[in-house]
Amino acid sequence: MENVTDNSAARALPLDRAACYRALAAKDARFDGVFFTGVKTTGIYCRPVCAVKTPRESSCQFFGSAAAAEAAGFRPCLRCRPELAPYALQQNLAHAVWQRIAGGALNDGDVERLAREVGLSSRQLRRVLLQHFGVTPIELAQTQRLLFAKKLLQETSLPMAEIAYAAGFGSVRRFNASFSQRYGIAPTTIRRATVPAAAAESAALTLRLAYRPPYQWQRIVAYLAGRAIPGVEAVLTENGQEAYVRSIRIGETQGWLRVTHRAQRAQLEVEVAAALTPVLMPLLARVRAQFDLDANPGVIDAHLCGDPLLADRIAHWPGLRVPGAFDAFELAVRAVLGQQVSVAGATTLSGRLVARFGEPVVTPFAQVARHFPLADALAAAEEGIAAIGLPRTRAQTIAALARFAAQGGLQLRPGIGLDEAVERLKSVRGIGDWTAHYVALRALRFPDAFPAGDLGLQKAAAEGGERLTEKQLTARAAAWSPWRGYAALALWMG
Repeated sequence: MENVTDNSAARALPLDRAACYRALAAKDARFDGVFFTGVKTTGIYCRPVCAVKTPRESSCQFFGSAAAAEAAGFRPCLRCRPELAPYALQQNLAHAVWQRIAGGALNDGDVERLAREVGLSSRQLRRVLLQHFGVTPIELAQTQRLLFAKKLLQETSLPMAEIAYAAGFGSVRRFNASFSQRYGIAPTTIRRATVPAAAAESAALTLRLAYRPPYQWQRIVAYLAGRAIPGVEAVLTENGQEAYVRSIRIGETQGWLRVTHRAQRAQLEVEVAAALTPVLMPLLARVRAQFDLDANPGVIDAHLCGDPLLADRIAHWPGLRVPGAFDAFELAVRAVLGQQVSVAGATTLSGRLVARFGEPVVTPFAQVARHFPLADALAAAEEGIAAIGLPRTRAQTIAALARFAAQGGLQLRPGIGLDEAVERLKSVRGIGDWTAHYVALRALRFPDAFPAGDLGLQKAAAEGGERLTEKQLTARAAAWSPWRGYAALALWMG
């Protein structure tokens, strides 16, 4: 392990060593994914919550990402599995690029293309990632691919070839060589010794995604259930447990997923159709965002509890998350349909839209039988949209939104600010400040988005008195920044 001590000092991020060691000794879940610990005596790196005996402080080296730990020569722990750690989500360009890479953006190795997409030169992109993570774009992508392959090896019975391609490797040979070179063992070595016959023969895959507890699962699925698009998604109760199910379409690949909660493990269990194997990386990245798995509730709750208006709500529902959306266009259309009508009314309209324009799909769930319409299908269908019972102006807005989305309007470059994103959405005729902030909050994942024009928020913030004006509520919410979106959820949930 001489290469570890030689290279890691230059690679490590500037973390507070004493604070990291205290968190490690306490096995504090709030720091899971915030840093990783490389143990010099073993050459292995772990999550702060690893169940193994805490090493001496002198043996530890701390890193801000798994990629930085691997670039320093450490191998991932097979017990705590660093690939399960929630991300240390931050609102900056480097982390936004990291999330794209985690979703497979560099599986083709085209750094120049990714740089253009984020508005940088390849040299600038390299400098940004080196500064924040201590690794180059290619090193970061390689770490993500290998960790994802390791996840599939330990959680599924997929053949090696399918694992290699799902993780973004161009060939099995390249996968085997990279895995063995980086981790010092062959991929087959860490595969579970026995795989239940039922799992091996199943037409579905089951994977796990971790989060930082606490997590208000019942609240988030209740919110999603009330706004589920008929035919596309639903919340079911199975053996006393809630399950979120929906149809999936990513490019030409189609299937379904089912998400359940495993509270005792602080994980969500994601069952997906085996046909979705080629798109597992971007699919799981979307699920993480939809269920807000990378939030740090300890930090958010501590900040919001400073306001008496929110303190009781946060204490009653610790670990609130902002329910997201699997598809930004789908959520944006649902938001437009909800303008000036009740939640139930918007649900009815969205069901009619799907019945008229959505394509059929076969799933194990009677409630899920269609895909949400593609933007191209709605862009020139103003007459048909109006026929579902919408005012002409609302149908025009949906058609304009569809054209906007088809031209890439909802694909924001990493690092874009909330104000710019809101203004971009408001460039679509018929989308105002409330709709733009709602879409920015739930679909584009801006935690500080805040639809101050919402009547429910204005009433809740008035604490039993006359409802606040939009201007008054905006001023009241200033102290909640940068997590005004979580404050909105606390107020909505009463």
